Amino acid sequence: MRVIATNKKALFNYELLETYEAGLVLTGSEVKSIREGRVSLKESYAEIVDGEVFLVNCHISPYPAANIFNHEPKRRRKLLLHKREIKRLMGRTSEKGYTLVPTKLYLSDRGKVKIEIALAKGKKAYQKREAIRERDREREMRAELKKWR
Repeated sequence: MRVIATNKKALFNYELLETYEAGLVLTGSEVKSIREGRVSLKESYAEIVDGEVFLVNCHISPYPAANIFNHEPKRRRKLLLHKREIKRLMGRTSEKGYTLVPTKLYLSDRGKVKIEIALAKGKKAYQKREAIRERDREREMRAELKKWR
C-alpha cells in the first residue's frame, strides 16, 4: 500500500468515528495524475445522492500528456461501496452533525486507487484548542527527555 495523499485537516477539524475503504471511478488521465501524486484532499467531502456515494471537491491536477482528452480537476467522482455500507452511512449522515470526510488516498497492493473515508462529527472550537495544548505538552515532554538523555 502506497499512500498518495492524506487529509490532515480532517483529523484536526473532525472526530473520526468509523472508516471505510472505497474504490473510485476514474478516467485514465486521473489515474496517471494520481500516480504522480498530483492530488489534494483539502476541503473535499463525500455525499450520498440517490443511493450512490460521490466524492466532491477533490482536486486531481490535469495530466500534461493527456492533451484534449484531459479530465476536469474538481469533478464529482463516484465511490464504490457495498450496498449495506451505503445504507448504514445514509442512516448515520442523516443525523445532525455527521458527515463523510476522506482521510487518505492510496494505491492498493494490486495497483488500484482506493480512498479511505470516515464518518466524522465536527469538533467544537474548545476541543480544537485542547488538541493544540495537548500536542504542545507532548512536544515539550519529548524535548525534556531528549535533553536528559
